[in-house]
Amino acid sequence: MIKATGVAEVTDADFESEVIRSGVPVLVKFTADWCGPCRQLAPVLSDIAREESDRLKIVQLDVDANPRTTIAYGVLSTPTLMLFRDGEPVKSMVGARPKRRLLEELADVL
Repeated sequence: MIKATGVAEVTDADFESEVIRSGVPVLVKFTADWCGPCRQLAPVLSDIAREESDRLKIVQLDVDANPRTTIAYGVLSTPTLMLFRDGEPVKSMVGARPKRRLLEELADVL
């Protein structure tokens, strides 16, 4: 798994405790080892995780190792970024994007 600094890894087993029950909004990156755009997104998410740590938690989930969560949220391609607030998915984006654009897309829900 491509490890982004400051981005914790979650699994089917701990998704509920880490994401659904989180007290702050959580951005989940649905990713896979074989996904090129996922690698491009790693440093972007590391930067945002560091800069926004007080109001946003960022985690990643390997779609191959965690099919239950992947299927439950209808994730069909990687990377999919899904923002959860109060246990509910409130925004979903597919594909890598530059940091500025990602922050713009998250601005209305943070």
